[in-house]
Amino acid sequence: MNADAPGNKGPMIYRGVVRPVLYRLGRGDAERAHEQTLRGLRRLGRVPGAVKALARTYGVLPGGLERTVFGVRFPSPVGLAAGMDKNGVALPAWRALGFGFVEVGTVTAEPQPGNPKPRLFRLVESEGVINRMGFNNEGSEALAGRLAAYGDLGYPLGISIGKSKITPLDKAVEDYVTSLRRLYQYGDYFAVNVSSPNTPGLRSLQDAGQLRELLAALHAEAGSRAAGATPKPILVKIAPDLTEQAIDELLGVCTDVGIAGIIATNTTIGRSGLAPADQALAAEAGGLSGRPLTELSAKTVAHIHAETQGALPIIGVGGILDPDDASRLFDAGASLVQIYTGLIYRGPGLVRRTNRRLAR
Repeated sequence: MNADAPGNKGPMIYRGVVRPVLYRLGRGDAERAHEQTLRGLRRLGRVPGAVKALARTYGVLPGGLERTVFGVRFPSPVGLAAGMDKNGVALPAWRALGFGFVEVGTVTAEPQPGNPKPRLFRLVESEGVINRMGFNNEGSEALAGRLAAYGDLGYPLGISIGKSKITPLDKAVEDYVTSLRRLYQYGDYFAVNVSSPNTPGLRSLQDAGQLRELLAALHAEAGSRAAGATPKPILVKIAPDLTEQAIDELLGVCTDVGIAGIIATNTTIGRSGLAPADQALAAEAGGLSGRPLTELSAKTVAHIHAETQGALPIIGVGGILDPDDASRLFDAGASLVQIYTGLIYRGPGLVRRTNRRLAR
């Protein structure tokens, strides 16, 4: 049975009652609603009783979900994707919502405001989102301070790092290395974001030559920080718009350097699969996520899995709006999955339903 089928009242209540209220937050502005939701989760995370109550509803994980991927033990393979909690302000609350791991960021060496507003748009009929946020974040130094104050979170934390907008491309390597150096002791794995469409020139870092230089420097930095122990895993997040040839070249670099895994995929610059009612928003610049990305992400995951013969772990992300979508990514070869836009359209019950489906 599809957990999102009409007979299941949970999704219907969220879509019919809760979601309309959330969409009115910030007077209908998607980014303001996002910020208000994060503030609410942050306040909730400071109240132990509230976190426990939330965890009783959403956070109880079925048995049999645990798995070890690239040397990290995950209580559930369902995680929160980067972008939802860039600055790590609500980390205690996410585990209570049922996530087995969280990825914060994308964070840059320099704090930056991101692109001009408005920069976040809901495409409701298509169950998609277009964003051109531009890595708005408080900077890696501020994130390091916040993570130090949290202490042990009780679940694996991924940290997505990117290039500061003010940093020229020929200085990008040091920019990434600076963030890795500051944050190394706090992350369980690190995601190298070279695929966002919202920072000028960033996607050129997916080219084999530039990527090799960047990853070699990050790998060396991780090795020096590990002080003789096994370096923490470094993963590369790729765009869904690459040709198969470009993906294969990128995978060759990752294998040569010793990268631990791939995150597939980031948002797309394509506009296929949009409902007629959302065509007016299609002209907005930025990356598209959600339902229009479902098939493209699964196709990319399947290609990477086949090309590497399953030797390179994959975190599948993009277009998970029901448990079937997550299952499809696992069937395609993903070891873990991440949710973001699905949380906006289907609510926290999506995480619980997905965990239960995987346990079965």
